[in-house]
Amino acid sequence: MTSRQAAIPYLLILPSLVLAAAIIFWPVGSLIEIATNDVNRFGQLKGWNDFANFAALFANADFISALWRTGLWTLLVVGGALLVSVPVALILNEDFYGRDIARVILMLPWAVSLTMTAVVWRWALNGESGMLNSALMGLGLISENVQWLASGDLAFTMQVLIGILVTVPFTTTIFLGGLSSIPQDLYEASALEGASRLQQFRHITLPLLKPFVNIALVLNTIYVFNSFPIIWVTTQGGPANSTDILVTHLYKLGFRIGKLGEASAVSLIMLAILLVFTIIYVRLAMKEREA
Repeated sequence: MTSRQAAIPYLLILPSLVLAAAIIFWPVGSLIEIATNDVNRFGQLKGWNDFANFAALFANADFISALWRTGLWTLLVVGGALLVSVPVALILNEDFYGRDIARVILMLPWAVSLTMTAVVWRWALNGESGMLNSALMGLGLISENVQWLASGDLAFTMQVLIGILVTVPFTTTIFLGGLSSIPQDLYEASALEGASRLQQFRHITLPLLKPFVNIALVLNTIYVFNSFPIIWVTTQGGPANSTDILVTHLYKLGFRIGKLGEASAVSLIMLAILLVFTIIYVRLAMKEREA
């Protein structure tokens, strides 16, 4: 192959690379410029400020709380969704009457806008006229209304549960794809050897499903880490910023308080965190492939 022929593939993808670079690097460059300068609420730069926006963030207790809460939010939602989705996918992978309808019902929440889902849950969790209080009182489980969104701990717990609920359909879809790729011959051979269903799951299903678990882990982490609608629609980060995560804290800084420099600094910190996570995942994936 000549050098000219070897360069053809690179020339063919060059327009896409240039476009992708413009889309990615131009906004990141603008963020860096705003985050490292004094800037007024109209976006006018006032000069280099020696990383004062970053220093102001790490001196802000609300930002530190939002940073830790974002990690907890991501861990609980992604971990909960993975734990729930595996048995759900195993059930839906079985051949039973009505399986197609069950799959459609499971996927329905995924087809609805996340913002609309959050609005419905805000109504359902209303402390005075919400459907959840009515249902629990009808079942005799509570004797008086519960203010689900009035305290930070309870509101955040409900938000995590909502996050798990809306993440399960996507995760289950990934796992169903993985389960359908496992040859049935392996199960038939193991059954002839006397393996139980639990042993088949541990030694066949789980190892072969691992690449799909990794895919779900990475995609869900990126998606949940940046998820805005559930927290914002249900509590707007309240009460008293007690349910804020980084993305809602960023929104308040940028569009409510007008601190565009600090908001840009938060964006860069979020980008750095996700970049570190992605690099770690890629290195682990490459080690597994080499092993």
